[in-house]
Amino acid sequence: MIANPYEFKGIKKLIQDKILFGNQPSAELLGILTVYFVQGILGLARLAVSFFLKDDLGLSPAEVAALTGITALPWIIKPLFGFISDGLPIFGYRRRPYLILSGLLGSASWLALATLVNNAFTATLVILFTSLAVAISDVIVDSLIVELAREESLSQSGSLQSLSWGASALGGLLTAYFSGLLLQHLSSNQVFEITAFFPLIVSAVAWLITEEKINQDDTETQVSPVKGQIQQLWTAVKQKQVWLPIAFLFAWQATPTADSAFFFFSTNELGFEPEFLGRVRLVTSFASLVGIFLFQRYLKTVPFRKILGWSTVIAAILGMTTLLLVTHTNRALGIDDRWFSLGDSLVLTVVGQITWMPVLVLSARLCPKGVEATLFALLMSIWNLSGLLSHELGALLTSWLGVTESNFDKLWLLVIITNLSTLLPLPFLSWLPSGDPQVEQSSNDFAPGEAPIHNSGGLIESAITPGLVPEFALNNPVSKIQDEHPS
Repeated sequence: MIANPYEFKGIKKLIQDKILFGNQPSAELLGILTVYFVQGILGLARLAVSFFLKDDLGLSPAEVAALTGITALPWIIKPLFGFISDGLPIFGYRRRPYLILSGLLGSASWLALATLVNNAFTATLVILFTSLAVAISDVIVDSLIVELAREESLSQSGSLQSLSWGASALGGLLTAYFSGLLLQHLSSNQVFEITAFFPLIVSAVAWLITEEKINQDDTETQVSPVKGQIQQLWTAVKQKQVWLPIAFLFAWQATPTADSAFFFFSTNELGFEPEFLGRVRLVTSFASLVGIFLFQRYLKTVPFRKILGWSTVIAAILGMTTLLLVTHTNRALGIDDRWFSLGDSLVLTVVGQITWMPVLVLSARLCPKGVEATLFALLMSIWNLSGLLSHELGALLTSWLGVTESNFDKLWLLVIITNLSTLLPLPFLSWLPSGDPQVEQSSNDFAPGEAPIHNSGGLIESAITPGLVPEFALNNPVSKIQDEHPS
């Protein structure tokens, strides 16, 4: 039986419209989405890392917080990787070789974590390299997405964000439950050995990237010199339409978090075992996809000020429901700890994902042509730096309130403070653009000799390293979705 060619066209159209959100399918897009997918899969080891640091190495909450901060460094210096990728090609290529090297580094690092690490210092060093590997690959695919999406209109600009984050969320969804289940039957080291296979996929799909070899005899016109990149970067960042949103989002993301304290409460006080935590991760991964769908379907054209303002208020209110679990009030209401935790995590993750998506859209639409990887990496490093500050402020509050691995008497107060603090930046909501920043940035806004910032389309980025950083957030506040790119 010969298939009707119209059927193939119909299937292709269905995939393009319904699965790829209107984007043309191609081998390169498949390769890019696979990299994001692998980032999600790396969440397989996140719980293993958490329990390895907590139980195998016997680290305290303060020590784990310090380690987490160090391993987040690659995500703070991401602009450096952007400069290297844009300005220093390997064998004439700016993207493909870096993807290959990142995959090899990631695989070697996970194997080292499985076989060589036996103290806090070596754990910090090796996890730092796993983080570095993902950060490098993330910079590369971010720049590729920007190049593909440069001509998107505002109404379409969320599609690649949704598609890219969806690929990562799908990878996380497929491995979420197994991240806990495997720890019921295998050691943390064995989970690390399994995880070491996945970065090699990044190296393999790098060959799907469409990239013309740079003519070494004509590098001045084909490769932006570092000095030129810095000038373009400064031209963009010094514009009021750029630095004001950056300042607001930094303050919004830097509010303290109770994630680390809550992880210890969940495991030491409530007795949540790895298998159940895997179920929670499964629920939150599914919730992330729901959040992406809701944003893509109903909210992608809502002004940045409106969606961030209302979602922050709603998230702060919903975040207070964690008090019911912390004070065991849920038990008095006849709700089991596990069921309450699952439901609470689902709702908060959906709201959190909806809130994070416009941040990605706004960030991507501030990138000028020629330094896509550099400026977007700079913006994301600023968000990651604010995320690191969030954890450090949370650690100080946790210590100040006397919350330890066995004393949770003041955890309720920590939850209240961290939730209310997310409302502090709202008086400065006007710093965000009221509409499309591309429209608001007219040529009249620039000094002589400067060029307006071009449309760049959407990217995906998670706060701090995806899949590698310990699983600190069962009930993650809206602006603290750390999972994803920390590890």
